[in-house]
Amino acid sequence: MFQTLKNAWKIPELKSKLLFTLFIVILYRIGANIPMPWVQTEALGNWFGNSGGNAFTWLNLLSGSALSRGTLFALSVSPYITASIVVQLLTIAFKKLADWQKDGERGRKKLSNLTRSITVGLALITSIGYAMFLSTYGWLTYTSANPGAYWLQMITLVVCFCAGASLIMWLAERINEYGIGNGISIILFANIIARLPSMVGSLSARCFQNEWKMFAEVANGKVYQYIIGAALCLLFAAVLLFFTVLVIWFSNSERRIPVQYAKRVVGRKMYGGQSSNLPIKLDMTGVMPIIFSSSIVSILPTVAGFIPNTGFGKFVNDYLGMNSFPYLAIYLILVVAFAYFYVMISFNPVEVANNLQNNGGAIPGIRPGRPTVAYITKILNRITLLGALFLCVLSGVPMIVNAIWYAIDGVGLADLAFSGSSLLIVVGVALETYRQLEAQMTLRNYKGFLD
Repeated sequence: MFQTLKNAWKIPELKSKLLFTLFIVILYRIGANIPMPWVQTEALGNWFGNSGGNAFTWLNLLSGSALSRGTLFALSVSPYITASIVVQLLTIAFKKLADWQKDGERGRKKLSNLTRSITVGLALITSIGYAMFLSTYGWLTYTSANPGAYWLQMITLVVCFCAGASLIMWLAERINEYGIGNGISIILFANIIARLPSMVGSLSARCFQNEWKMFAEVANGKVYQYIIGAALCLLFAAVLLFFTVLVIWFSNSERRIPVQYAKRVVGRKMYGGQSSNLPIKLDMTGVMPIIFSSSIVSILPTVAGFIPNTGFGKFVNDYLGMNSFPYLAIYLILVVAFAYFYVMISFNPVEVANNLQNNGGAIPGIRPGRPTVAYITKILNRITLLGALFLCVLSGVPMIVNAIWYAIDGVGLADLAFSGSSLLIVVGVALETYRQLEAQMTLRNYKGFLD
């Protein structure tokens, strides 16, 4: 990968694209650190640090801690990602949108305009909710007791948050147009990377904290407390390296179904007669099942966070909180369910079988038509189950470790709970960027038969 970046840097056009992408990322990080007026950032940050785990913890991770500091880009990429998912689901439900998707560049422009409109609408709704959330908890400093001044401040915050989300969408599209592409993923990648120092610092502090003094007292020496802390840090580093290699291997793995094309004569030329394959990636769903599951299973803990002193709030925090094992069980079940759901709406075996038949292709030993559909569906179900189990291990192990840690010290480490999904996003974006750079370099170095 580093050699690919080095080679891309030598090509003037790719070098300018890389520099432009870096410039946009720097602009984004500047916007993510611009404070908003009247927001008490210290109190807001303390609440996020002590909230345990809910939907806000996940959104704060995606925003690169901008949400916990109430900055201009507090909403980050969440409205755009949600809008993209909504549009993708709508293309399944409405035939007109499906026709747009198949209409080439013209149809993609229409879908992009629809995605932008939905993004602005979601950003407006989310901005209103976030401003009301800050006001309800008393994290806004009002300059006047006049109701008119209060509403002016609220409107200002809503407009700024909504404008920030819209500006992020514009910056991502500029990366797609003038940069290396994959704009929204690059911004999401930058957010997670920006969170790494604080996550590493928090984890290191927890490894060397006083909860482990019992081992030091038993060993009659405080030095053993630091030895245990260093051992825990090395253990976490080894597990991180193992999962990184596992994610890279799994992301690049695929199941190849052999396909044989029949010979056919068109005019004076003969076509076909070649052997090929139909590749099906093991990680077809990516991080989408994790996003869906985290959003749904965090609804009750988030609602309980607004009413913590009620019976409902205490019940949810005790039995359905992020650090409880019923929460983990529901979460893992939803990951498997959404993995199948996402594959079902994104991969159509009937359409694949029809395309093979129309092009004179067939799977050896399988008759065209319905038997081909059944064969592809059987393989797809097995691969989906394997991918779902992989996502359960990747995202479930950190959450289980966090739950056990919470049972020991009563605090836990909320950042660790989402480290698996963060790792999947970071590695996925890095691999996708690597493939795009490789493709662009191959395109520029391609030689014809006369060269």
